[in-house]
Amino acid sequence: MGSKNKLKRFKENETFENVLQPKREEVVNGTFKYKGKWNSDFFKNNNPIIVELGCGKGEYTIGLAQRNPNVNYIGIDVKGARFWRGAKTAVETGMNNVGFVRTQIELIENIFSSHEISEIWITFPDPQIKYKRTKHRMTNSDFLKMYKRILKPEGVVNLKTDSEFMHGYTLGLLHGEGHEVLYANHNVYKNEGSPSEVTEIQTFYENQYLEINKAITYIRFKIK
Repeated sequence: MGSKNKLKRFKENETFENVLQPKREEVVNGTFKYKGKWNSDFFKNNNPIIVELGCGKGEYTIGLAQRNPNVNYIGIDVKGARFWRGAKTAVETGMNNVGFVRTQIELIENIFSSHEISEIWITFPDPQIKYKRTKHRMTNSDFLKMYKRILKPEGVVNLKTDSEFMHGYTLGLLHGEGHEVLYANHNVYKNEGSPSEVTEIQTFYENQYLEINKAITYIRFKIK
């Protein structure tokens, strides 16, 4: 994407009511105005809130929101030019149960207060295979502790990935730490019984993976 195109998208994002692009200082110093108030002040209803971390173009956030109009969805990504597509689709189709936040995933505890979220989706994250340290891997122990703090007590996490490595790493960690694996499948399109929201919503990159017969994996779990 050219820099002109990016600038155009950044400008357009600023006009969308469903896009929030807080300054880092605002998030870090605790003055982000919707923390703890997403239901009352942003969505203006008491419907459950589901968050997609690293939402990319926002296809999953939008796909889930279209299926479930009585649930609120928030896509989070550090790259606003990416989720511009999802935000624009939501505006054009009049969806009022969708929001996007441009921020780093490491800062989500400054965006949501404890037990504010019902569910988390992590779709096609970077498995960080090259790195010996796992600190940026989105299902490491530190991230799981963070997710637990913002999730409601019965809240669940969904991981959908094309990376066998990420799938295996996460399953091993979940079993090792005693978390509850509700569902795990290492090839959702080959095995019957996969949840419909896993097979019926596909991202841009997922379609490319499917064209080359790459297996798509999925885990649904509760953090204990």
